[in-house]
Amino acid sequence: MAEEEKKFSKQLLGKTVVSKTGKKFGEVGDIVFETSSGELIHMVLSNPTSYTEKLELEKTKEGNILIPFSAVIAIGDFLVVAEEDIV
Repeated sequence: MAEEEKKFSKQLLGKTVVSKTGKKFGEVGDIVFETSSGELIHMVLSNPTSYTEKLELEKTKEGNILIPFSAVIAIGDFLVVAEEDIV
């Protein structure tokens, strides 16, 4: 199995989040992780699109939309998420 390329969180911040079908969700505003294990839990969306607002996704106390990091299927110029894993 090929070794996965490591990415720093600052490389992910500001990247556009899209679904496999190309629907734009917004941008990565922050990343929530478990401090004891380092496990990535959620991405906090900034500049969410109107499409994302309609999905009734989990939100922070401040009303920011959360995308489970487990839904991420590819990271490149965009963060690609599996929409069926978040709705």
